[in-house]
Amino acid sequence: MRALEPWVEAPLATFLAESSARLTLLMTSAGQVVAQHGFTRAFDVMSAAALGAAIMASTDELARLMEVPAFHALSHQGAHYGLFLSGFDTPRGRWIGLVVFGPESSLGLVQLFFQRMVADLVTVAPGPEPTGQVLGEDFEDELNASLRTLFGQ
Repeated sequence: MRALEPWVEAPLATFLAESSARLTLLMTSAGQVVAQHGFTRAFDVMSAAALGAAIMASTDELARLMEVPAFHALSHQGAHYGLFLSGFDTPRGRWIGLVVFGPESSLGLVQLFFQRMVADLVTVAPGPEPTGQVLGEDFEDELNASLRTLFGQ
């Protein structure tokens, strides 16, 4: 497990131990990775983050077009693995969790332990991040440093 924010580590570690998740990704609604577990390549993390953020954005837009409340979570059960994707609010803004689980777990257990993790994250989260320029001049350097942190390099 790798996290860019130290306060995320304990709630995520508890979630991983309880849920038996194989892959987990926590990101902002813009797809910026905050923490990951189970991924071995940076490219896979960035691809999953982009896809997860896009799926949540598109379902939010579909809900708006249908004039119904937003979909807070999506799930898919395949032949071998299940996927759970959920948006949630933190003091640091809207985040998204993506969880892949195998037959040793279930959607119900993942949802239960995910809700506990979200509550723990909200409890331990520092206040809102200061607002500033969205893409700073050193964006690429910060992105590379974040990837090195996530992959222990």
